[in-house]
Amino acid sequence: MNNTSPEHDLPNIQDLKESFIKLYKIISHLRGPGGCSWDREQSPYTIRKNLLEETYECINAIEQDNQQNFKEELGDLYMILTMLSRMSEERNTFTLKQVFDDICTKLIRRHPHVFAKKKNKKVKDIIEHWDYIKEHIEGKKPEKTILQGINKNLPPLEKAYQIQKKVSKVGFDWKTPNKVWKKINEEISEIKTAYKKKDDNELEMEIGDLLFTIVNLARLMNINPGLALQRANHKFIKRFKKVEARVKAMNINLKEAGLSLLDSIWNSIKHSPP
Repeated sequence: MNNTSPEHDLPNIQDLKESFIKLYKIISHLRGPGGCSWDREQSPYTIRKNLLEETYECINAIEQDNQQNFKEELGDLYMILTMLSRMSEERNTFTLKQVFDDICTKLIRRHPHVFAKKKNKKVKDIIEHWDYIKEHIEGKKPEKTILQGINKNLPPLEKAYQIQKKVSKVGFDWKTPNKVWKKINEEISEIKTAYKKKDDNELEMEIGDLLFTIVNLARLMNINPGLALQRANHKFIKRFKKVEARVKAMNINLKEAGLSLLDSIWNSIKHSPP
């Protein structure tokens, strides 16, 4: 069985090999005697925040369709991943070769519709078969609770998304996004009631329920809420910088501009061509 793509679809393997070996040697040197004191002090625990930051920067480059930045951020990600693997080699826990071997074996095993030349399936069937392979072939038995395995350190928005994906697999889910609208209106009504009661504890809980429901709405629309919020953050920052620039051009102190003027400028920028 041929488990690789045709040669004409691949880059120059020797060049690729040489480039990766160069990266690996640089990381090893930085971590070794005579290397960089900062790099030597890092551990998988300390570097985890860098992994998260670089991942989001890579996502940002993708969303901006900035190919030069995308290439740079991918390089940063490969650097962090290579460093993490090198740390494990130093501790004799596992090698980078084992990392590559394991993922190659897993990919082939979980894609029998490709590598075993079985009949190609629809995406829904492929995902179901993927789960079957994990349980019955790889021996990853179902957890005692389907919510087991959700990383407790996930940001709340991402955690809500993962919780909902888990329970959806057992049918605890709305069938269509339209069913969620009623629930959203219910949650908004409950927030208003809690606000009128001046009950901060209840208000916090109800706002949490609304956010959780909106995550459900996004998921049912095949939208990742974390990525959606990230785009909204970037859009807001971009627009507000333009607001600042216009206020400055008017020789007005931003703090003294007032909501009416700021809102007017905001709406003008919002409806102007990008």
